Amino acid sequence: MKFNTKNYDYLIVGAGPFGMIFAHEAAKRGKRSLVVEKRPYIGGNTHTHTEHGITVHDFGAHIFHTDNKEVWDYIRKFAEFNGYQNQVVANYKGTLYNLPFNMNTFYQMWGTKTPDEAHAKIEEQKQIALKDLGDRQPRNLEEQAISLIGTDIYNKLIKGYTEKQWGRKATELPAFIIKRLPVRFIYDNNYFNHRYQGIPVGGYTQIFENMVAESNGLVDVLTDTDFFDYKETLLSEFPRVLYTGMIDQFFDYKFGELEYRSLRFEHEVIDSDNYQGNAVINYTDSETPY
Repeated sequence: MKFNTKNYDYLIVGAGPFGMIFAHEAAKRGKRSLVVEKRPYIGGNTHTHTEHGITVHDFGAHIFHTDNKEVWDYIRKFAEFNGYQNQVVANYKGTLYNLPFNMNTFYQMWGTKTPDEAHAKIEEQKQIALKDLGDRQPRNLEEQAISLIGTDIYNKLIKGYTEKQWGRKATELPAFIIKRLPVRFIYDNNYFNHRYQGIPVGGYTQIFENMVAESNGLVDVLTDTDFFDYKETLLSEFPRVLYTGMIDQFFDYKFGELEYRSLRFEHEVIDSDNYQGNAVINYTDSETPY
């Protein structure tokens, strides 16, 4: 493949959100970009399409959330957003619990009705399970999770789900992973604390299509084009390259291979207008294979 590099200021590898927003912002400043993308579409892991009147997130649901009003106003120039809030339900062997961990979860688990009662239950379980922890910090995800919410919630809502997600024992995972999960001693099922939340009506792909359309012809996109098929040529011909792929692959793995968390999605069409009653349900026991 021949690349006419004389007309471009940037080569951008990857047509995901970072690459496409960079190209759009460069175009606003009069800079021309060539975007190469190995997939047959733009949008990266936020790619969406419409099927049977449903907006399908091909790589899992992405909820936009931020406290930054400038960011919120910026993204809404390219799509209308709904007011969706992520309120997850966990299914543990047929029993349902609210996520993230909050007073609703504690009541469902233990029947506690006040924050003091919930704190006491967690502290009781923590002291028994982590009696050898002493003053040291939790060393792995299991210790961190138990120190946050006790053994009952850990065993029912975290352990099996997390080990399925990561393909590792919880004791082999770093403690910081679980710190990002909110624990609230109020009755609030909203997963995120951010002021601005939602999902674009009609999906994410339109956002990046609109960015290209508004670039005044300064953004060209080549899909079905693998950067690594032309790596040496492209690096020699383009003085400025924005690379958004796997960094170990870029360096031909000469510094070693990084470990990546990944998922396999299986799609099924069900003849129902309301199959499970909630947008997201986590199956948290280890026996359920998803």
